[in-house]
Parts: sequence; structure tokens; C-alpha cells
Amino acid sequence: MVLWEVCVLFLAVLSVCECEGPGLVDAVSERRAEESHRQNSAIALLFTLLLTATILTTWLFKHHRLRLLHETGLAMIYGLLMGVILRFGVHVQPDLIDAPLTCVFNSSPRSLLLNISGRLFEYTLSGEASDTPREDAPNSQILKKVTFDPEVFFNILLPPIIFHAGYSLKRRYFFRNLGSILSYAFVGTVISSFVIGLVMYGFVACMSAVGQLGGDFFFTDCLFFGAIISATDPVTVLAIFNDLKVDVDLYALLLGESVLNDAVAIVLSSSIVAYQPSGSSSHSFEGEAILVSLGVFLGVLSGSLVLGTATGFITALVTKLTRLRNFPLLETTLFFLMSWSTFLLAEACNITGVVAVLFCGITQAHYTRSNLSAESKKRTEELSELLNFLAESFIFSYMGLTLFSYQNHVFNPAFISGSFLAILLGRAANIYPLSFLLNLGRSNRISNNFQHVMMFAGLRGAMAFALSIRDTSTYARQMMFSTTLLIVFFTVWVFGGGTTPVLSKMNIRVGVEEDEEECITELDDMVSGICSAAWPIRLWYKFDHNYLKPLLTHSGPPLSGSLPACCAPVARCLASSQEYKSVQQPHDDDSELILNEGSSLLYSDLLISSDDPSSGQAEMTEDTPAPTQEPIQPLAQSLSESLRLRL
Repeated sequence: MVLWEVCVLFLAVLSVCECEGPGLVDAVSERRAEESHRQNSAIALLFTLLLTATILTTWLFKHHRLRLLHETGLAMIYGLLMGVILRFGVHVQPDLIDAPLTCVFNSSPRSLLLNISGRLFEYTLSGEASDTPREDAPNSQILKKVTFDPEVFFNILLPPIIFHAGYSLKRRYFFRNLGSILSYAFVGTVISSFVIGLVMYGFVACMSAVGQLGGDFFFTDCLFFGAIISATDPVTVLAIFNDLKVDVDLYALLLGESVLNDAVAIVLSSSIVAYQPSGSSSHSFEGEAILVSLGVFLGVLSGSLVLGTATGFITALVTKLTRLRNFPLLETTLFFLMSWSTFLLAEACNITGVVAVLFCGITQAHYTRSNLSAESKKRTEELSELLNFLAESFIFSYMGLTLFSYQNHVFNPAFISGSFLAILLGRAANIYPLSFLLNLGRSNRISNNFQHVMMFAGLRGAMAFALSIRDTSTYARQMMFSTTLLIVFFTVWVFGGGTTPVLSKMNIRVGVEEDEEECITELDDMVSGICSAAWPIRLWYKFDHNYLKPLLTHSGPPLSGSLPACCAPVARCLASSQEYKSVQQPHDDDSELILNEGSSLLYSDLLISSDDPSSGQAEMTEDTPAPTQEPIQPLAQSLSESLRLRL
């Protein structure tokens, strides 16, 4: 039963209207239940058709190699068209009871119990009703039905997207640029958030002075807006980068920043909301507030990271110590249930599920995947990609639909104009100063053209939308939501569509194969680069190979050889029947963690070397392909020997 009927029926009871018999009440309830089921089925069909149209149109664009519009932009266009049809083209017969709206409450109750013909009926609060005229109320009911609970986005749609980002991460290039990625994602996002918040506070103050604000808009609201709008989602740009095979370092910088940037944005926005002092300064943000929010930020972030990693470790141990690999269906099901439960557990513990499920995906890819059967490996990769595509397409379709289905939009031209200026300034304050500082310590410098492309690629997308729609209870939040929608539309269509011309204008290399990239750019400076590489990373590789890999997977040296003799019983207990009997080189999955291709040749020398020069060589089997690049082997061997002497 929709909100209008709830309010009218409640007023009818208060005015002691004459009620019909219980038989009529049952008949009306049954008829309305059937009508609601039919409408829900039609809405589900509507979204299915939107996704189908998006897929078919995307195929046409890919078939003709048109890169002017990504599938996310197409999904938004179809959502807009469907929103127009539902808003202006669908008319429903009214089903309202004519009663005066004179009821006044100090606060909105969560539920109402109505006594109708001696029977109690419970009605729950579904949201604030708009000031739609009574004759347009039926259309408003239809629009409210296609408006989903924001929790659907966080608990159902976001986890597959974030998990896929971690599970499919190209870890070799991610970790090779880890320092720069962390700088952009953590420091850069905080800088961007505060720059946007301060700029918007100036705009809001000016708007208030000239009477352009229709409600309260505080400094904390500006900071919250800066946090949610700093969440970048360059899915359109990255898809084009992948098709064109753009420079792998540029791709890694953008992908890594966007993956961690979403997590930082959601933790930062939650930290700002969490600080709610009392009294007249309840919306100020003084020095104490900054320290408190910083503490909340670090606590939530670290707690989420530990929880996500721990869940990945538990899943890896379960798949190692059991024989689930003999039942691929059960193995795949357990894999996804454990991953999804990470998000829900983090949210239930009042930390952020986005960070938890992201690091759970990275941990699952590094450890659990090597324990899975070949069939389960294929299933998990394909199903993760499928769920990510469906969830992302649905969200962007819903964005287009929401522009017309949401009934409390607040479009303020001054605020919208200020927001576009603020996000450009915030992005510039993130990219250019940090790139200058990072280049002081990078051997492979981030070129000016790379920086311009990264500045251009700061699109807003699913995360900014999800954060803005989560709470639209106040005037300020409603204006933020409406403005965020327009920003997402503009950046996806304009910036996403202009990616190819910008790459050409900036002279960014395309068509670069990963192996070619490594041979050209890395072998030349490997001797000087690897030896001066961060020693904590080399130490981590050694710890990972000698302890974590044997503990959580079937690969690596025997755990009994790494642990002290007193821990031999524990090592035997944690050993599996498939554990390797001889020391071997890392698998291809492991080598993705090496900072560069050249150093993967030295993995055995650095971590698992022995007196036997041949101990680091992998065993040749019938399925092992013969080397095809003989001229490079002497160079690699000489580099290996040189590095071994220097290390």
C-alpha cells in the first residue's frame, strides 16, 4: 500500500469514518496485492529490457569500433528515455479515499497500526511524499515504485563491483606503482575533498547572502559533498584504455587510484558524518573535529583492511585443507558466499564493507585462487566479471531513470556551476602537486602528458551516486544528490567520449603489448632499479613466499622447512596432500606481484636460492612450452648474476 493511501486511511480512522465489513476489506486487500505483484513484475521486466537494449547497442558500437560512448553512457541514455515515458506517458487510474489531510505529528513514525473493521493493519514509512497535486498522485505512485531503497545499492549492487576490481587487479603493475597509487588515492582524495568543500562553502555563503538558498547548508555539508564527489570512477576511460592497449603504467595509475579512491571517499564521508558535536556549533568543523575524524578514518580503514584480509585467509585455508576441489559447484559457491559475507560483516561492525571486500578480492586472487580446481578458477573469474557488468549497467540505467523518477530534486544553477568548478580545482590540486613530488623519487617519471590525461580521466560514477542517494532527508542532501546526478552525466558523456581524441592530442602510446613494454622499458634499468628498490617490498616477498604461501596454499617451499623445528607438528597439521615436494619457481599467478618482468627471473635467486645453481629452475614437463626468445636469455642470465652479486 502506497504512502498516499496510508496517510488517507489513517486520517479516515482518526475521523471515525464508517468502515465496511471485513469481507470487503479482504477483497480490497487481495485485489491490491495482485495489482502490486503485477506492477512489480512489470518494473522488473522494464529493467531487464533496459539491460538488454544496452547490451545489444554496446555490441553494435564494438562491432563498428565506435568509441564515442561507453556502455555506461548508453545505459544512462536508455534510463533517461524510460524515465521520461514513466513520468509523462503513463497514466494510472486513481485509487484514493477522499479525506482531509489535517493530521500533524512532531516526527514521522516508523510504522502505523490502523484499526479497520476491528482488524489491525500495519503500515511502514517508505519516505517523504512530494507536494504533487492529488490528481497526479497515481503517477507519483508508479515513480515511487521504481525508486529503490538505497540499501539495495550498498548491500546488493556495490559488493560485486568492488570485489571484481580487487579480484581482477593486474597486481604486477599495481604493486610496481604502489607508492604513487597510494599517494593519489589517500593523500590526493583528502586534498580533493577539502578543496571542493572549501570552494563550495564559499559558493554557499555567497548564495545565502543573495537569497539563493531555500534551506540550511552548513560547512559540514560542504565537506561531506567534497568527500562523496571526490570518488572517481573512470570505468569508461579504462575500458577504452584496455581496447587501445594504452601504456600499462598509465592504466595502472588510473585503475589503482580509482579502486582505492572509492574506499577512501566512503570512509572519509562516514568520518565526517560520525563527528556530530552538540550545541550551537553542531555543524562547525574545528581542530578537534579534524583530529576526531582522522582517528575515525584511520580506525575504520585499518579495521576494514584487516577484516577483508582475514576473510580471504580463512577462505584460502578452507579450500586448502578440505577436498572441496572435488566438488567445483560447492567450491565456487563457498568462494562467493565468503566474499559477500565480508562486506556484510564489515557493515554490521560499523566499518566500511567497500574496503573490506576490496582487500578480500585481492587476497582471494593471490591465495585462494591457487587452491581452486581448474573449473572453479574459470567459474569464479567469469561469474565475477558477469556480476560486475550487470551491477554496473543496472546502476547507470537507474541513474538515468532517477532523474525523472525521484520527486524531491533540488536543482540550483549557482550550486551546480560552483560544483563543476570545484571538482576541476580539486582534481588539479590532487594530480599536479603530487605528481611533482612523486617524480622527485621515481626513476620512471610521470610525464606531463600522463598528468593531463589523469586530470581529464577524473570521471564520477557509481560510487558518487550511491553515496549521494543514501541519505536525501534534508534540503542540503537533496541538492547534493541532484547535482551529483548532473556531474555524473556530464563527465561520463563528455569526458568519456573525448578520451580517444585526448590520447591522440597528448601523444600517449597505444597498441603497447605488456611483454613489449617490459622488454623495452625495464631490462635497460633493471640492474640499477631493482637493487635500489624498496627493501620492505623485497622483505615482504620473502615472507610471503616462505611463510604465507606454504601456510595458505599448496605452493611454495614446505612449511616445515621455513618454521623452527619446535613448530614441526603445526607445520605437518597445516600441510595438505597436494603440497609441493620440491622447491619450484612461483607460478604465473605469483609472478604478477613482482615489480617488473625482469625481476621475476630473479625471484628464485632472491628468495629461494640454494647452493645448487639449478635449484631455482622450474621443472620442465611435457606441457611446458619451449623458450622462444633465445637472444634475450643471455642478457637475463647476466643481469641475474649481476644482481645476485650486488644483493
